[in-house]
Amino acid sequence: MDARLDYFTSATAGKALKHVTAAGRAVKESPLPAATQELVALRVSQLNGCAVCIDIHTKEAAAAGETAVRTHLVAAWREATVFTEPERAALRLAEEGTRIADAAEGVGDEAWAEAARHYDEEQLTALALLISFMNMVNRLNVIARRPSDGAYRAGQFG
Repeated sequence: MDARLDYFTSATAGKALKHVTAAGRAVKESPLPAATQELVALRVSQLNGCAVCIDIHTKEAAAAGETAVRTHLVAAWREATVFTEPERAALRLAEEGTRIADAAEGVGDEAWAEAARHYDEEQLTALALLISFMNMVNRLNVIARRPSDGAYRAGQFG
């Protein structure tokens, strides 16, 4: 399968994506724990069916020290006992933030309060930005039908 669009050769995409890349870097450098960032990025990508991002964040999670067990179980985090309460709160917020069209209220107060119990305001800001960022990147890839060949290497994009 070939991608419908090649964002790497488009002048318009090049102008826009340099800012997107900078935003992603800012979130990556935030005080939100790296392992949490990768688990959230992976879960959002699973929900959106973005193969490229699933490949990337599975490998980045491993590079950040995640175990294969936890990476594999992120899709069923509610039933898995390997995640901490803060991670569970972040994953719940990620799901509600990704599925905003599926619920009348979007992100519920209970999910927000649970996340706020575990993360300070700077970390919550980073978490909200990460969820939004991943949804945008996932959508770019899904719209373009960007395939994944599994060849991504951790750290490849810097």
